[in-house]
Amino acid sequence: MPNNVSRRTFIGTAVAGAALLSPAVRAQGTWPNKPIRIVVPYTAGGFTDQMARLLQVGLQKALGQPIIIDNKPGANSLIGVDNLAKSAADGYTFGVVIPAFSANTTLYTKLPYNPKKDLVGVSLMGVSPLVAAVANNAPFKTTQELIAYAKANPGKVAFGSSGSGSSAHLTTELMKLLTKTDMIHVPYKGAAPALTDLMGGQIPLFLDPPPNLIQPAKAGRIRLIGVASEKRLAVLPDVPTFAEQGIPDLLGSTWAAMIAPAGVPREIVQRMSAEVARIIRSPEISQRMAQTMGTFAEGSTPEECDRFIAAETAKWGRVIRDAKVTLD
Repeated sequence: MPNNVSRRTFIGTAVAGAALLSPAVRAQGTWPNKPIRIVVPYTAGGFTDQMARLLQVGLQKALGQPIIIDNKPGANSLIGVDNLAKSAADGYTFGVVIPAFSANTTLYTKLPYNPKKDLVGVSLMGVSPLVAAVANNAPFKTTQELIAYAKANPGKVAFGSSGSGSSAHLTTELMKLLTKTDMIHVPYKGAAPALTDLMGGQIPLFLDPPPNLIQPAKAGRIRLIGVASEKRLAVLPDVPTFAEQGIPDLLGSTWAAMIAPAGVPREIVQRMSAEVARIIRSPEISQRMAQTMGTFAEGSTPEECDRFIAAETAKWGRVIRDAKVTLD
């Protein structure tokens, strides 16, 4: 769980503040008075989409308006995020992003939007540490065996990812930097085909969030060797962290954060932030996230969300530059 995100969200303060609406908000009438759209820059069914849909029912009850999930996949999230950035800043369009949003700032020399000027944080929703999985036919069965084999066979270990610039890709690049090993990246168009090849023995190594890996591991089709987190996951209590295995700085996760177009009245941002935090931290949702998704429920203030995204952008920017990562 990120250290730089406070566990305290001043929900009462945010809701109270929302009652003192500015003239700009009062001019729009009582917010919200029409459906709210949440842009998901990925296809339906993935982690980002799942996180957005966790909020759907709760937000509809709290705000009294339909919540529409609008999937706009493509270009490592650029298409959907650009659509969000260019949407009206009236409080009726929000978006959910994951680490690619931070990585894209360094991966691309030019973006169709300015992440610092065109978008603002609303709430960090959840953090799902990555888990390293190896194929049953891999010549290594533990993290230390993997490192030893990769050092003895530079350039011969291939690792899959859900795409260039994904959290899985960059976390494995961080592993390479920390262990001084040379492994070959094999990008896939999503996690599903990478996992299929891992189970089939076509690639020996793949990092991914827990939801996709739990059932294949239980069925004995893959082996889980490490968690890129500060502590073990409740859903995978027998899988040690990389810190326990001598690599304390190997931390990487996928996460979901709600953001909004810059210029949305602050009272609306604070109200939405408070509602998101309340829903995410409710026992029903937080337990479902922990037990089925291996995801820590967060919920943060807009300011905390902005700081978290800035820290992630800086961290992965360094990894991208140090590892000389380019889009394949």
